[in-house]
Amino acid sequence: MAIPDFQSLMLPLMELIADGQSHEVRVATQTIGERLQLTDAEWEEQLPSGRAPLFYNRLAWAKTHLKRAGLLDQPRRGVVMITDRGRQVLAGKPARIDLRLLQTFPEYRQPSVEAGTSPTPAVDAAASAMSPEETLERAYAQIRSELAAELLGSVKQCAPAFFEELVVQLLLNMGYGGSRQEAGKSVGRSGDGGIDGIINEDRLGLDAIYLQAKRWEGVVGRPEIMKFVGALAGQRASKGVFITTSWYTQEAKDYAANSQYKVVLIDGARLAELMIEHDLGVSVAATYQLKRIDSDFFADD
Repeated sequence: MAIPDFQSLMLPLMELIADGQSHEVRVATQTIGERLQLTDAEWEEQLPSGRAPLFYNRLAWAKTHLKRAGLLDQPRRGVVMITDRGRQVLAGKPARIDLRLLQTFPEYRQPSVEAGTSPTPAVDAAASAMSPEETLERAYAQIRSELAAELLGSVKQCAPAFFEELVVQLLLNMGYGGSRQEAGKSVGRSGDGGIDGIINEDRLGLDAIYLQAKRWEGVVGRPEIMKFVGALAGQRASKGVFITTSWYTQEAKDYAANSQYKVVLIDGARLAELMIEHDLGVSVAATYQLKRIDSDFFADD
């Protein structure tokens, strides 16, 4: 089964704490997950950013909304218990507790001014399967994916010589070598022996990494990787990076993996991701900071 959305976790959480006792959130999360018979893969599934387990995040948001509506309380850090209103809701034997039900409570729709909180806008419950944080992360992932596709399209349109320079600059941005003058250079000339660039692995130049850049549309097969390995042998080199705007056959990947030389293959999708990660060919359009309450600040001494 798929991990339930955060609204679907509200009723299981309320039923768990219906005994009126204090429940540690950590233990409650584990218990509900076991009752739902989550698989190991579902327990380990992460938010798009990889910063937190998806199930834990969804249950945390379920708790946040239930508390806002006054159905549960947090008497102390990391602990929840049901309120009188929560008991009344469960007494009605609801088939589901969701945002539509929570919006029937004035405190949820319009928090008091004394509480110092902003009003909760009306929400289309059917359109809110994901938690706000999950929605934000998935939107970010989609924007990043679209940027990567656009970036790769631009790279494919550039001249071969520019692409070779780009590859060297990318490795520099990733921390290899030192300055542009002392660390890397583009070869890119007739008779280069299958080598398009050379970059020092460190600032002292103790070892060199040889580069091959292919601005291709078609798939890169094993023969091309064999030629590159031959070029490495001709240079008495031990390490090489082959970068293409397309992709590799499985035979090419297997050959690189089993070669006596250290050969790293970077396809077009990975190239675009690396360019975004290391700020090459992109610029920051906007920055958003996601902040949370600092529990330690309010903890008792």
